[in-house]
Amino acid sequence: MKLLVTGGAGYVGSVCAAHLVDAGHDVTVLDDLSTGHRDAVPDGAEFVEADLAEAADEVLGAGFDGVLHFAARSLVGESVQRPELYWSGNVVTSLRLLEAIRRHGTPRLVFSSTAATYGEPEAIPIREDAPARPTNPYGASKLAIDNAISSYAAAHGVAAVSLRYFNVAGAHGRFGERHAVETHLIPLVLQVAAGTRESVQVFGDDWPTPDGTCVRDYVHVDDLADAHVLALQHARPGHHGIYNLGSGTGFSVREVVEACREVTGHPIPAVAAPRRSGDPAVLIAASDAAKAELGWNPVRTDLSTMVGDAWSFAQSRRQPV
Repeated sequence: MKLLVTGGAGYVGSVCAAHLVDAGHDVTVLDDLSTGHRDAVPDGAEFVEADLAEAADEVLGAGFDGVLHFAARSLVGESVQRPELYWSGNVVTSLRLLEAIRRHGTPRLVFSSTAATYGEPEAIPIREDAPARPTNPYGASKLAIDNAISSYAAAHGVAAVSLRYFNVAGAHGRFGERHAVETHLIPLVLQVAAGTRESVQVFGDDWPTPDGTCVRDYVHVDDLADAHVLALQHARPGHHGIYNLGSGTGFSVREVVEACREVTGHPIPAVAAPRRSGDPAVLIAASDAAKAELGWNPVRTDLSTMVGDAWSFAQSRRQPV
């Protein structure tokens, strides 16, 4: 298939683009490089450096079999402080993409959604039919796009799939996680191992969990990419499928830190800090629907594998994660 990957120079987008190229698809990456990296575009993919909101109509005019939409702002804290960036950068831009998809009759769309659409969970594990009550503008913006996609699928026959990620980890060879502002736990812990950060903060050690620290569901970025390839194959015209992607296993902050110590061989000091407002104690995905309907089978669910791949990527670049 001829596929457009928006945000394909970012972490998840670049890994998915690499998987698509390896699967024999004709891939075009569109990215403005505001947070992505030119060297993260896989060999064999065409690259268009442009603002998605401005370029979507012209680019899709060339005719594509599908779009995989990763381009977005994704910092929760920033979304609280500057919500206008998220309503404009995420929602308005995505609406322009949807309009371009409608105008040019692009038949398939796979959207990078998030577990942040659920907010504070009422039950664990979290299923797709759980109430969607996001607690920050980032999650709210992604939920708004999900809702828009549902209406476009129903009205215009688009075959659409939204994939709601939990905590993405790991790397795919030379494609890995590198952000100017890092907020994710595993890269932060690995920065301590690499010597670019003195210690890692543990936000709360008195949560109602086995070891007192927050528990999160981590999914390997390669397993995530596999789900996108399957979503393209199983998308149905006029239908919008929404699927959680997680390993179904929770790892605590202490377990993550200990896994990083074992993989890197570094002591990694951890400092207790107060709880952060809005942090749920436990977030674990129910991914049964993705397994049953998409045929998805995550196989890289071991924490040491995810940490090891992320560490290998960091070491190969010889710079902070």
